[in-house]
Amino acid sequence: MAASEYYDSLRAKVGAELIYMPCTAAVIRNENNEILFLQAENGEWDLPTGAMEPGETPSQALIRKVWEETGLHVQPIQLQGVFTGKDFRHTYENGDQVEYVMLCFECVVRGGRLDAGSIAAGTAAYYSSCSIPQLVLPYPDSLFADFDHAASFF
Repeated sequence: MAASEYYDSLRAKVGAELIYMPCTAAVIRNENNEILFLQAENGEWDLPTGAMEPGETPSQALIRKVWEETGLHVQPIQLQGVFTGKDFRHTYENGDQVEYVMLCFECVVRGGRLDAGSIAAGTAAYYSSCSIPQLVLPYPDSLFADFDHAASFF
């Protein structure tokens, strides 16, 4: 996740100390019920994710980040889970420490096009729920099960 002016300003005050970072993640399925994952240049796989900016709602942040990272226009249809804790901590190469507060949404694609020119993260691929790549964050397997409008995981 790229730093914003807000996080740059915060880092100028607290240095590399651990901070909470509210983020959103999108579970986007294709017509075969496969889930979209992005592979960063360092080889790590994740859902389309991104940090929320001050004044943004989770939905606004999710729509913005998915568009920036994939070229897809999505609509979040249900909050599927909120994940945080020690397992969701990360230390960046520059030493900055974060603990993500990850709001995961099931989404539907409403427009745009997924192509190599729009993939900010490096590589994009759809995987079935039984063949998900090794992910950088420990999302529960239940997040990737066939979507059930009645289920959510916290």
